[in-house]
Amino acid sequence: MKPEGVETVRTARLDLSRVTLADLPSVHELHSDPGTNVFNPAGPSPDLESSRAMLDLWLADWAERGLGYWAVRRIGEPDIIGIGGLRRAMIEDAEVLNLYYRFRPSEWGHGYALELAQAALRVGRDLGGTVVAVIRADNVASWRVAERAGLRKDRTIRYGGVPNDVYVA
Repeated sequence: MKPEGVETVRTARLDLSRVTLADLPSVHELHSDPGTNVFNPAGPSPDLESSRAMLDLWLADWAERGLGYWAVRRIGEPDIIGIGGLRRAMIEDAEVLNLYYRFRPSEWGHGYALELAQAALRVGRDLGGTVVAVIRADNVASWRVAERAGLRKDRTIRYGGVPNDVYVA
């Protein structure tokens, strides 16, 4: 069963919409930027083909599961400023809703990640799933967003080959 009403969400300042193939240039720009990948064990996306493969997975999530990441835009503006939302994932043999947020460095410090996280948590509650965020312990900005959104640190696991803290809603 696919959830209803999650393909587009509007917050006070943001339009969150299901990613599309047309978003590939923005997805690649955001995910190939070394500044946005400091805490990503895999590092920045090395080329457009790698970003396309990542986007294809996200598109498949929407097609097969009715849930996935959103392209984030300011209301009324065409440019994508971030990517984020919920994606079904397996963490320690349990299916969870993985909360993800990544924004252009020029958009950091404006509260957009918190706004997106709060919207995603509302969707997660409506779906009845367990929402988690897997965050490197040294990624202070990210865990602060998670905590402000209402998640709490639950445990530390190895994920992506490195220790990560699991925050749970």
